[in-house]
Amino acid sequence: MRFCSLGSGSRGNGTVVQSGNRSVLIDCGFPFKELCRRLALRQLQAEDLDAILVTHEHGDHWRGVGVVARKLNIPVFMTKGTYRVVRQEKIPEIELFNCHQSFQLDDLTVQPFPVPHDAVEAAQFVFEHEGSRLGIATDLGSVSNHVTSMLTGCDALLMEFNHDEQMLREGPYSASLKRRVGGNFGHLNNRQSQELVDSLDKTDLNMLVAAHLSEQNNTPEKVKASIEELGFKDENYTIADQQLGTDWIEV
Repeated sequence: MRFCSLGSGSRGNGTVVQSGNRSVLIDCGFPFKELCRRLALRQLQAEDLDAILVTHEHGDHWRGVGVVARKLNIPVFMTKGTYRVVRQEKIPEIELFNCHQSFQLDDLTVQPFPVPHDAVEAAQFVFEHEGSRLGIATDLGSVSNHVTSMLTGCDALLMEFNHDEQMLREGPYSASLKRRVGGNFGHLNNRQSQELVDSLDKTDLNMLVAAHLSEQNNTPEKVKASIEELGFKDENYTIADQQLGTDWIEV
């Protein structure tokens, strides 16, 4: 199994997970042409995608889903809550999943789990293939015991390090937006993400990808410092960029 971020942040998100010949896209916040450009940088074509998994309905994760699904005629997986919000969009094949039940995509096991976010029924995912586990957790404002239990024991994590508390507090956002981002249903700050990673069983964790960094309220340098305080070396972590995402990472 391998994965890459196509780009991560408030201007668009997308992650590809591959196992064998199957390529799954998690979220699509990009127009179709831009998605194709980003896929080409990873030696992929849009036609290589077999399915789209949606975490929630916010535009930076959903914006391109309908167009991509129609052009490629591939299924879209989402929660019932997400479907209630986006059901007006024409999608050729919709598969609804339960956040507490795993499902199979050929040899790829997908375990969704619910997260606290200001969406109707937001989910994140753990992927398993031949004993290796990849956890993805962005867009959550607080950490529940269930989130911790789902992410522990992973071999790789792509996890939100959204904002620095001081930068958000002193930054240009309106008071209401600051409350939303920093609230229990907003986004994790660097300290929360650091504490979450620190609480996990990291015996098998050999790659941490920091994702969904705020361009106004965070810096890669602050995230790097938070991660290195946990003892991660350069070869064991990377930061997903809004424009460049990440290279392929083997799990």
